[in-house]
Amino acid sequence: MSVTSEASTSWKGSLTDGSGEVALESSNQGPLPVNWKARSEGSTSVTTPEELLAAAHSACFSMALSHALAGNGTPPESVETTASVTFIPGTGITGSHLNVNAVVPGLSAEDFARIAAEAKTGCPVSAALSGIEITLEATLA
Repeated sequence: MSVTSEASTSWKGSLTDGSGEVALESSNQGPLPVNWKARSEGSTSVTTPEELLAAAHSACFSMALSHALAGNGTPPESVETTASVTFIPGTGITGSHLNVNAVVPGLSAEDFARIAAEAKTGCPVSAALSGIEITLEATLA
Protein backbone atom coordinates (compact mmCIF):
# COMPACT_ATOMS: atom_id res chain seq x y z
CA MET A 1 0.00 0.00 0.00
CA SER A 2 1.32 3.44 -0.84
CA VAL A 3 0.61 6.62 1.06
CA THR A 4 0.65 10.04 -0.56
CA SER A 5 1.03 13.11 1.61
CA GLU A 6 0.01 16.55 0.44
CA ALA A 7 0.89 20.13 1.22
CA SER A 8 -0.09 23.24 -0.67
CA THR A 9 1.18 26.80 -0.93
CA SER A 10 -0.69 29.95 -1.81
CA TRP A 11 1.69 32.76 -2.91
CA LYS A 12 1.00 36.39 -3.75
CA GLY A 13 3.43 38.84 -5.28
CA SER A 14 7.01 38.66 -6.47
CA LEU A 15 9.69 36.52 -4.88
CA THR A 16 11.30 39.29 -2.83
CA ASP A 17 8.21 41.35 -2.00
CA GLY A 18 5.58 38.63 -1.90
CA SER A 19 4.58 36.11 0.71
CA GLY A 20 2.56 32.97 1.05
CA GLU A 21 1.13 30.33 3.28
CA VAL A 22 1.88 26.62 3.39
CA ALA A 23 -0.87 24.23 4.47
CA LEU A 24 -0.12 20.65 5.44
CA GLU A 25 -3.17 19.17 3.76
CA SER A 26 -2.78 15.55 4.85
CA SER A 27 -2.65 16.37 8.55
CA ASN A 28 -4.78 19.51 8.34
CA GLN A 29 -2.06 21.63 9.98
CA GLY A 30 -1.30 25.25 9.24
CA PRO A 31 -1.39 27.51 7.46
CA LEU A 32 2.22 28.47 8.04
CA PRO A 33 3.51 31.80 6.66
CA VAL A 34 6.46 31.76 4.23
CA ASN A 35 8.43 34.52 2.53
CA TRP A 36 11.77 35.20 0.87
CA LYS A 37 13.12 37.37 3.69
CA ALA A 38 12.75 34.50 6.18
CA ARG A 39 14.32 32.09 3.70
CA SER A 40 17.29 34.27 2.84
CA GLU A 41 17.90 35.98 6.20
CA GLY A 42 16.33 33.65 8.78
CA SER A 43 13.33 34.16 11.04
CA THR A 44 11.93 33.00 14.35
CA SER A 45 8.31 33.53 13.31
CA VAL A 46 8.04 32.58 9.62
CA THR A 47 8.81 29.10 8.30
CA THR A 48 10.90 28.21 5.26
CA PRO A 49 11.05 25.28 2.85
CA GLU A 50 14.31 24.31 4.55
CA GLU A 51 12.70 24.23 8.00
CA LEU A 52 9.97 21.97 6.64
CA LEU A 53 12.63 19.77 5.04
CA ALA A 54 14.53 19.67 8.36
CA ALA A 55 11.34 18.54 10.10
CA ALA A 56 10.89 15.75 7.57
CA HIS A 57 14.53 14.67 7.82
CA SER A 58 14.66 14.63 11.63
CA ALA A 59 11.39 12.67 11.87
CA CYS A 60 12.40 10.14 9.21
CA PHE A 61 15.86 9.60 10.67
CA SER A 62 14.44 9.15 14.19
CA MET A 63 12.07 6.48 12.88
CA ALA A 64 14.82 4.75 10.87
CA LEU A 65 17.18 4.74 13.85
CA SER A 66 14.53 3.47 16.25
CA HIS A 67 13.71 0.65 13.83
CA ALA A 68 17.38 -0.26 13.34
CA LEU A 69 18.04 -0.26 17.08
CA ALA A 70 15.04 -2.51 17.73
CA GLY A 71 16.23 -4.83 14.95
CA ASN A 72 19.57 -5.01 16.74
CA GLY A 73 17.78 -6.22 19.88
CA THR A 74 18.45 -2.90 21.64
CA PRO A 75 15.29 -0.80 21.34
CA PRO A 76 15.81 2.83 22.39
CA GLU A 77 14.22 4.43 25.41
CA SER A 78 14.37 7.72 23.55
CA VAL A 79 15.73 9.30 20.37
CA GLU A 80 16.09 13.08 20.04
CA THR A 81 17.09 14.32 16.58
CA THR A 82 17.67 17.80 15.22
CA ALA A 83 18.19 18.31 11.49
CA SER A 84 19.82 21.56 10.36
CA VAL A 85 19.27 22.25 6.66
CA THR A 86 21.46 24.94 5.10
CA PHE A 87 20.26 27.23 2.29
CA ILE A 88 22.47 29.71 0.44
CA PRO A 89 20.62 32.25 -1.74
CA GLY A 90 21.76 31.88 -5.33
CA THR A 91 23.17 28.41 -4.65
CA GLY A 92 20.35 26.45 -3.03
CA ILE A 93 20.17 23.81 -0.34
CA THR A 94 23.71 22.70 0.42
CA GLY A 95 23.41 20.23 3.28
CA SER A 96 21.58 18.64 6.16
CA HIS A 97 23.27 17.97 9.49
CA LEU A 98 21.66 15.38 11.77
CA ASN A 99 22.41 15.65 15.46
CA VAL A 100 21.01 12.72 17.45
CA ASN A 101 21.10 11.91 21.13
CA ALA A 102 19.62 8.60 22.24
CA VAL A 103 19.17 6.55 25.37
CA VAL A 104 19.76 2.89 24.48
CA PRO A 105 20.43 0.52 27.39
CA GLY A 106 22.97 -2.21 26.75
CA LEU A 107 24.52 -0.72 23.61
CA SER A 108 28.13 0.37 23.20
CA ALA A 109 28.99 3.78 21.76
CA GLU A 110 30.74 2.08 18.83
CA ASP A 111 27.71 -0.02 17.93
CA PHE A 112 25.45 3.01 18.30
CA ALA A 113 27.62 5.03 15.92
CA ARG A 114 27.56 2.21 13.36
CA ILE A 115 23.78 1.72 13.58
CA ALA A 116 23.18 5.48 13.41
CA ALA A 117 25.32 5.75 10.26
CA GLU A 118 23.39 2.88 8.68
CA ALA A 119 20.07 4.54 9.62
CA LYS A 120 21.26 7.80 8.03
CA THR A 121 21.85 5.97 4.77
CA GLY A 122 18.63 3.93 5.04
CA CYS A 123 16.34 6.84 5.89
CA PRO A 124 14.05 7.51 2.88
CA VAL A 125 14.37 11.29 3.30
CA SER A 126 18.18 10.94 3.29
CA ALA A 127 17.83 9.01 0.03
CA ALA A 128 15.65 11.79 -1.40
CA LEU A 129 18.32 14.31 -0.38
CA SER A 130 21.16 12.36 -1.99
CA GLY A 131 22.20 15.41 -4.01
CA ILE A 132 23.40 17.26 -0.90
CA GLU A 133 25.90 16.51 1.84
CA ILE A 134 24.34 14.81 4.86
CA THR A 135 26.40 14.74 8.02
CA LEU A 136 25.71 13.00 11.32
CA GLU A 137 26.65 13.65 14.92
CA ALA A 138 25.48 10.75 17.10
CA THR A 139 25.68 10.70 20.90
CA LEU A 140 24.68 7.84 23.15
CA ALA A 141 23.42 9.17 26.48
